[in-house]
Amino acid sequence: MLNIILFGPPGAGKGTQAQKLAEKYKLMHISTGDILRKEIADKTELGLKVKSIMDRGELVSDHILIEILQSVIERNPGVNGFIFDGFPRTVPQADALSAMLKLKGTSIAAVISLTVDDEELIKRLLNRAAELGRSDDTEEVIRRRLAVYNAQTRPLLDYYNHLGLLKETHGIGLIEEIFGKLCRLMEGLSQD
Repeated sequence: MLNIILFGPPGAGKGTQAQKLAEKYKLMHISTGDILRKEIADKTELGLKVKSIMDRGELVSDHILIEILQSVIERNPGVNGFIFDGFPRTVPQADALSAMLKLKGTSIAAVISLTVDDEELIKRLLNRAAELGRSDDTEEVIRRRLAVYNAQTRPLLDYYNHLGLLKETHGIGLIEEIFGKLCRLMEGLSQD
């Protein structure tokens, strides 16, 4: 089983690249953001609970995300592996993910981080907001999300680097160019 975490700040292109990688390598793409937005759109109890949290640009609690992720993993026992997009975002989430995968007899093969500067991220997210009508992508909320990412999520880079799992690549350029870089990193994993 090949399990990858695609890491980076909001707007780095994780979702786009994760979908392409999942298709090419026959992995299941798990986007916690997509799962939560679907819950909000379906107006489920969970969706109503997390909508106000996301609208403020804050992170949904570890407990809620871990519960959702565990459910998705358990419902898909026959997959070749997972690409985690938007999870983990904190060290406790990373520990919980490792524990969940260990129970399944597998682990994280690599954490691939897309690096993009904040001004490019803000530009991308404002464009996405205009194109998709995403209410969670106002400039104020974007700046708050980036501040939360830098304070709470960026420390995971050190965590995974210490474990020898971190691989980084520049996330600015054409989608296909970035995808090519990611594929080279993925192919390097199979040679390890």
